[in-house]
Amino acid sequence: MNRPIIGITMGDAAGVGPEIILKSLHDSLVYESCRPFVIGDSKIMERAEGFVQTGLKIRNIQTVSEAQFQIGTVDCLDLDLVPADLKVGQVSAEAGHASFSFLKKAIELANAGEIDAICTAPLNKEALHKGGHIYPGHTEILADLTGTKDFSMMLSAPKLKVIHVTTHVGIIDAVKMINPERVYKVIRMAHETLQKAGFAAPKIAVCGINPHAGENGLFGYGEEEEKIIPGVKQAQEDGIHAVGPLPADTLFFRATRGDFDIVVAMYHDQGHGPIKVLGLEAGVNITVGLPIIRTSVDHGTAFDIAGKGIADEQSMKEAIRQAIELAPNRVFDHLPWSKQC
Repeated sequence: MNRPIIGITMGDAAGVGPEIILKSLHDSLVYESCRPFVIGDSKIMERAEGFVQTGLKIRNIQTVSEAQFQIGTVDCLDLDLVPADLKVGQVSAEAGHASFSFLKKAIELANAGEIDAICTAPLNKEALHKGGHIYPGHTEILADLTGTKDFSMMLSAPKLKVIHVTTHVGIIDAVKMINPERVYKVIRMAHETLQKAGFAAPKIAVCGINPHAGENGLFGYGEEEEKIIPGVKQAQEDGIHAVGPLPADTLFFRATRGDFDIVVAMYHDQGHGPIKVLGLEAGVNITVGLPIIRTSVDHGTAFDIAGKGIADEQSMKEAIRQAIELAPNRVFDHLPWSKQC
């Protein structure tokens, strides 16, 4: 059976990434749905095994073709970029550079068709910058290295999906960046992504910028009319089921109730807040608009608990599950393990 090959990047070696990967791959049901392997550093994975005590064996490989994908063994494509004495839970340039290199390698493998999807463990932005890679995060690296101009961050939880018009910019800059063309493109990306995931006619709701979506000019300076409504109308003319702008204070409740399949948020915290209220362990980050499939946990490196073996792996398992769902070679209408695995 042609299960999709999922490349899991190790993320920041000083964080909880290696631990949550091992905990996730300890579940045999994951291997029934895909062929997973790690892109990272074998010695760091072995150190993490000492923290979590899963009983898994780390197997060092140099190419994807060497991977065996056997339950009980974790294949690790070892780039050997992290010093053996790297301190757990601390920012370091070495770990930052390595986390960038793990992702770059995964992108190369995906572009070459050697893997079907990428699932990323968290990196640390300060470490990334210290390592010489000045990006806001994973999303922007992926866009840059794949030459993608139109992309967006989508967050997915069991009862709510959110896609963003703007992300890693300040609120004043975000409002300046919002325009009808961008709103339209994000609505279309949401529509196409959900169709690929099995939604025949996705119901898309678009947030306003101001309180009560401006309330016909009572709040703000006409941003909804100028920046959002033309983009929504263009999507509607294309036959996309999009409505808005709607007041954000009630929209997310309506979406969790099932009125809409996805919400288009205007800026970072407008979309991230509701998802994270639902639980960090349930959220998954999906980059849409890329030529490759990429999903990720929706939490950080958690340096405060790294090395203690207590990090929750549910977001990683859900990220793997959604990578399989979106992978072009997936073979299951329903995965062998549930969303609550």
